[in-house]
Amino acid sequence: MKSFFKYVLATVTGIVISFILLFVVGLIIIGGLVSSMSADKESVVVANSLLHIDLKHEITERTIPDPFEELDIPGFVTTKSFGLNDILKGISGAKEDDRIKGIYLDLSSVSASFATLQEIRDALLDFKESGKFIVAYSEGYTQRAYYLASTADKIYINPEGTIDFRGLASQTVFLKGTLDKLGIEAQVVKVGTFKSAVEPFILDKMSDANREQVSSFLGSIYDHFIVQISASRHIAADSLRAVADGYLVRTADDALTYGLADGKKYKDEILTELKDSLDIEADQDLNAVTLLKYKPAVKSASASFSNRVAVVYAVGDIVSGEGGDNMIGSERISRELRKVRRDDKVKAVVFRINSPGGSALASDVIWREVDLLRKEKPVIVSMGDVAASGGYYIAAAADSIFAEPNTITGSIGVFGVIPNMQELYNDKLGITFDKVKTGRYADFLANVDRPLTADERNILQMEVNRIYDTFLQRVADGRGLSKAQVDSIGQGRVWSGQQALDNGLVDRLGSIDEAVAAAAQKAGLEDYRLVTYPAIKNPLESLLGGSADRISAWFSKQELGQHYRYYEQLKSTLQLRGIQARLPFTLEVY
Repeated sequence: MKSFFKYVLATVTGIVISFILLFVVGLIIIGGLVSSMSADKESVVVANSLLHIDLKHEITERTIPDPFEELDIPGFVTTKSFGLNDILKGISGAKEDDRIKGIYLDLSSVSASFATLQEIRDALLDFKESGKFIVAYSEGYTQRAYYLASTADKIYINPEGTIDFRGLASQTVFLKGTLDKLGIEAQVVKVGTFKSAVEPFILDKMSDANREQVSSFLGSIYDHFIVQISASRHIAADSLRAVADGYLVRTADDALTYGLADGKKYKDEILTELKDSLDIEADQDLNAVTLLKYKPAVKSASASFSNRVAVVYAVGDIVSGEGGDNMIGSERISRELRKVRRDDKVKAVVFRINSPGGSALASDVIWREVDLLRKEKPVIVSMGDVAASGGYYIAAAADSIFAEPNTITGSIGVFGVIPNMQELYNDKLGITFDKVKTGRYADFLANVDRPLTADERNILQMEVNRIYDTFLQRVADGRGLSKAQVDSIGQGRVWSGQQALDNGLVDRLGSIDEAVAAAAQKAGLEDYRLVTYPAIKNPLESLLGGSADRISAWFSKQELGQHYRYYEQLKSTLQLRGIQARLPFTLEVY
C-alpha cells in the first residue's frame, strides 16, 4: 500500500509539473503571438515625413512571421528578421509617396551579405532619382554599412567614431583538429580541383587551389565595391584602394580628410539638420516612420487577374523531403514548381535561389521540375547572395540567369563524406561492435564504426564521377555549352557574379525586380499580377510546424551567440549522408 501511494504521489506531482510547464509555455506563445500581431500594425504616415531605415535586423529573402522573435524573456536578447522583399518594396514605395520627403539611414548595424546589400543599394540610388534626399549617420561604419551609406547625399559620423575601410577578407573555419580530438576521420571522395567544401574536414588551412579561387572571386567582389563607392563619392578608385591598403581612416577626422564623410556630428545635431531640411521648428518633433512599420500607399488594383508572374523562392541548404522556410526540400519546391506549371494564369516564373547547395540527388529532383517548367513557360533565375554547387544545379535549366556582381556562384563539383568513428567508439568511449553479414558489401555505408575498404572507396569515387558527369551535362544543355567547356570552368571552382557573367554561367547582372521585368517581357505581358510561392504560413502555423526544433535552435543561439555557427557546422558535418553538391562551409566575406 505504501508503494502504491508513492507511485500515485509521483504521478500527481508529474502531472502538476507538466501542467505548470504547459501553462508557462502557453503564456509565452500567446505573448509572442500578441506581440507579433501588434508589431504588424503599420504606423500612420503624415505629410512631410522621413523614412527611417535601420538594418539591425537579420535580413532574409522574405519576411517570415516568427512569434519566437517577439518573445520578451529576461536575460535573452531577441532579433527580428526582415525580408528583402519588404525592404525593396518600402524604398520603392517611398520614392513615389509624396508624404515621404527623404530617407534617414541609421547604419549602426548591418549584417547582410554583399549581394543583398547590392539590391538595397540600387533601390536607394533609384530613390534618389525622385529628387528626394538621403542622409546617413552612424557612430561607426562597418564596410558593409558604408557600402550603403555611400549612396547618401550626406554622410555624417560621430566625432569620436570611425569608418572601417581596409579591404575585404574571407575566412573559412577548419574542423579537422576538432574531428581529430573526437577520434573521427572524415573519409572524402570528390571531383574537382577547386572543390574545397571537403577541406574543413581534412585540412587545417586552405589548399593552394582554394586560396587561388578565393583570391580571385574576392578580388572581383572588392573591385565592384571600390568602383561603386568611387562613383557615388566622386573619389578615384586608385585613391580609395590606397586609403584601404594603408588603413588610413582610423578617426572621424581621417574620414573627412579622405572624403569618405561629409561631417562630424552628434545625434542631436543630425536631428537639427533633418528638421531644417524639412522646415520643421527646432522645438517640434520630426515626423518619421521606420521601414519596418512603413506600408507604401496601395495603388488601385488594376493588374490583371488572368496574367500572373510567379516568384518561387528557394532558400537554404538543399535536402530531400519537405525542408522548410530556410531549407530547400526537394518535395516542397518541386510541388510548388509543378503548381505554377499547371496554373494557366501563371504566364512566367522567376526562380529566386539563395543556396550554397546540398544533396546532389535532391538537386536533380528539383532540376527536373525546372526543366519541365521551362518547356511550357519562361523561367528566369534570380540569384541572391549565393547560388552555388547544388544552387547552380537547380538554376541551370532556366531560360536566363540573373545574378548580382557580388553573388557567389559556380562551384560545379560534387563530393561525398563518410565519417569513420572507430577511434571515437573504440578508444575514447570503449564501445565495440561485432556483426554478421550475408554479403561482402552488406554493411557498406550502413554504419560509421569502421573505415572504408579500398573497394568501397573505389565504388564511391565512381559514383561521384558519375554524378559530376551528369552535373556537367545538365549545365552544358542549359547553357548551350559543351561538357568540356563546362568542365573547364567547373572543377568545383567558385566565381563571383561578375566572373560568372564573363565565363557564360549567367546571362545578366541585375536584381530580382529586373528578373521579374524580364520574365514578364519574355511572356509578352504588360499588365500582370505578381504572386509568390511557397505560401507564407501565419504565425500560428509557423509555430506549430517544427516548434520543438525552433525552440531548441532559439535557445542554442541565445546561449552560443556568434559561436552558434560553429556548432551548426560541426553538427552538419556529422549528419552528412550521400553525395553532396555544396559550397565550402562558413564561406564569409567581410
